[in-house]
Amino acid sequence: MSKGSNTPVPTTALRVELGWRTGPGVPDADASALLLVGGKVRSDADFVFYNQPAHSSGAVRHEGKRESGGRVTDSLLVDLTRVEPSIETVILAASADGGRFGQVPDLYIEVRDAAANTVAARFDNPGATVETAFVLGEFYRRQGAWKFRAVGQGYDSGLEGLATDYGISVDEPQRTPPAPAPAPAAPPPAPPSPVSVPTPPPAPPAPPAASPATAPPPRPATPPAEPVRLTKVTLTKAAPSVSLTKQGGTSGAMRVNLNWQVRKQFSGWARKLGRPVALHDDLDLDLCCLYELTDGSKGVVQALGNAFGALDRPPFIHLDGDDRTGAVATGENLTINLDHKQYFRRILVFVTIYQGARSFADLHATVTLQPQYGAPIDFSLDECTVPSTVCALALITSTGDDLVVRREARYLVPERGVSPQRTVDHAYGWGMNWTPGRK
Repeated sequence: MSKGSNTPVPTTALRVELGWRTGPGVPDADASALLLVGGKVRSDADFVFYNQPAHSSGAVRHEGKRESGGRVTDSLLVDLTRVEPSIETVILAASADGGRFGQVPDLYIEVRDAAANTVAARFDNPGATVETAFVLGEFYRRQGAWKFRAVGQGYDSGLEGLATDYGISVDEPQRTPPAPAPAPAAPPPAPPSPVSVPTPPPAPPAPPAASPATAPPPRPATPPAEPVRLTKVTLTKAAPSVSLTKQGGTSGAMRVNLNWQVRKQFSGWARKLGRPVALHDDLDLDLCCLYELTDGSKGVVQALGNAFGALDRPPFIHLDGDDRTGAVATGENLTINLDHKQYFRRILVFVTIYQGARSFADLHATVTLQPQYGAPIDFSLDECTVPSTVCALALITSTGDDLVVRREARYLVPERGVSPQRTVDHAYGWGMNWTPGRK
């Protein structure tokens, strides 16, 4: 399509793909969408992007990035049947992270029928120089039907300038968390002891009972209305670590989210071996973590054995319910209570395949750590090329008064008869005792 042209699109679920060619010095880019009435959003909730990945109507969802063959794509799923009647236009935008679009080669936007995987529209951006954000296209209603228009309007003020132009309130500076209440005295250290899993590990001495003034605040059921924050941290092989202290994220609750998509019908490593292995619809991935506290006690938080943990007592880590969809809006979630960070020595977040596949091959997964205060931290997993059923995702370590998050993205291959949990334990020297379990 040429700039300014339009074409009808099917009124169905559509996958909008922002794509470009990567390489040395090429900035990252992010897809976003704005739902408009009269050329403006009704509220900040009508902005869908990496920090706010799903619209309340279910009409638009940010699916995340994948990389293959030197190209990167960031996708949105748009279900036009669920767009509210008052919405007239759905803007499809791109923003550059760490550079300008003049440094991003072969930028395009493509609209596909999500079910049939057929191309309904494609617009190759004709060129860019100093722009840091673009409106590449839009869906709009015309005589009861939906059309797509190729726009190509650039901004040199980034995602913030684009968003505010459509009525979004942006809170770009970091918000300072409230002064923490005095922490309870740390319990006296005890010698470490091996732990059997899934049998609950011996709990460390509990801290003195917190008074109402020092108890961690309950997590709100819905986030308070406040300006959206655009800041983010993406970990890569070249820059794998970040300090939570420097990001202002060392108090409150930190959610760790894993979401995924199945890319192909058969796993690549099995196909190379001549043994195609289907990735079934009942694919079940389990988000887990190993923890070690400052008193030497160790354990695991996982669905296996119903070892879901707790936020108000050791280990101050809690696993949410088991999810099998991988959806961005849900996925697998683990919460860490950073108000008790003084008890953490190290936490290793990992994922296992419980059923439905024999490898992570052909899964596209994204990990996001969202502190209650401070910028979100995200990263994508590398493509799996080995018959792995367990992947170490992130290692959180205490270094004095700081917590450091390190991207691991490390696929491990268990030996015959060895569980994924025991495999990751051995790789990171946790030294625990393991027994069979089920969920």
